[in-house]
Amino acid sequence: MSDPAVAIERHYGRGGLLDRILAALQEAGKDVANLSIDDLAPIDELHSRRRQATRDLAGMLAPKTAERVLDIGSGLGGPARYLAQVHGCRVTGIDLTAEFVTTAADLTRRAHLGDRVAFQQASALDLPFPDASFDLAWSQNVAMNIADRARYYAEMRRVLKPGGRLAIQDVAQGPGGPLHYPVMWADTPVTSFLRTPEETRALLEGAAFQVLVWQDNTQVAIAETQAERARASDGGHPVLGIHVVVGATFWDKVRNGNRNMRENRIRLINALLRGVEP
Repeated sequence: MSDPAVAIERHYGRGGLLDRILAALQEAGKDVANLSIDDLAPIDELHSRRRQATRDLAGMLAPKTAERVLDIGSGLGGPARYLAQVHGCRVTGIDLTAEFVTTAADLTRRAHLGDRVAFQQASALDLPFPDASFDLAWSQNVAMNIADRARYYAEMRRVLKPGGRLAIQDVAQGPGGPLHYPVMWADTPVTSFLRTPEETRALLEGAAFQVLVWQDNTQVAIAETQAERARASDGGHPVLGIHVVVGATFWDKVRNGNRNMRENRIRLINALLRGVEP
């Protein structure tokens, strides 16, 4: 039987990623030695609703300058850099995909945020940190690739200090039926492990999290996607975008993602939680 972690890393890491990103940034007229988080925003926010989602979730979490944040499934580092730049906190990002980790570190150096943001390769199911290491935890569009959801949430809770808060955005299974594939996180159902919103909430509470805020942003995401498609049809596809990261299957995945949301096959959930005594 194949290792799901290997299949997931293969799905995301395709080789040559940093070179493609830097080439696209240069084509867009950016100074790749001196990048800002806004320069990178079109390309380094790999989750649903992209920068707006990060902005909304950060507003819910409200990190303070002195707080340490763990970004679980940090991807190319866009949200981690945003939190450090805008809120002044220190962020550690972990990701399963080695190419994402090295690319995130390089882009962070070019954005002059290396003193506040660091990345390392690790599994969300075996976080390489002692108990109670972080004030806050953060995760966007990660749980869909994780079968052992109970362990995933338990690890989040373990590394949080008592009373620490967790902000998540995740895709959940809707009542509309099986998904149309490929989607951004999986080419087939083999590496897709969706739970319903109700199951997700119950698992989080079972891991000793108290729900402070629970939002369904599916309709918001549908409206934003429709507006984005209208802009693209007027001006063509931009040089910078997630397509640089995803590659040739990007547009099929976008179409299927939109269809899955419209047909209520997936839901988009935001939540703010607090660790409590079990």
